[in-house]
Amino acid sequence: MATTSKVLARTAAATSSTTLYTVPASTTTVVTNIAVTNSATSSATFTITLDSVDLFKDAAIAANSTALIDLKQVLATTKIIAGLASATTVKFQISGVEIA
Repeated sequence: MATTSKVLARTAAATSSTTLYTVPASTTTVVTNIAVTNSATSSATFTITLDSVDLFKDAAIAANSTALIDLKQVLATTKIIAGLASATTVKFQISGVEIA
């Protein structure tokens, strides 16, 4: 089995739910950390779901700040990470390990 550490998603948030990452076929993914930044001068909120289960639901993020989240969540083949925010000034970086 090959194990590859990688950035799973690095993108600006949309204001409606958008797929950020889909686990490839014949692969298991372990999400290890998430960084959420808000570059606006006003606060915002964000939502991240793992396989349609809310990990963060309308979580607040202050103006000009970053939230760092360390976790170990396993996702099986074809499972999806999705996200959205109240403003496009919110950005996501999701890192993890793919095991194929």
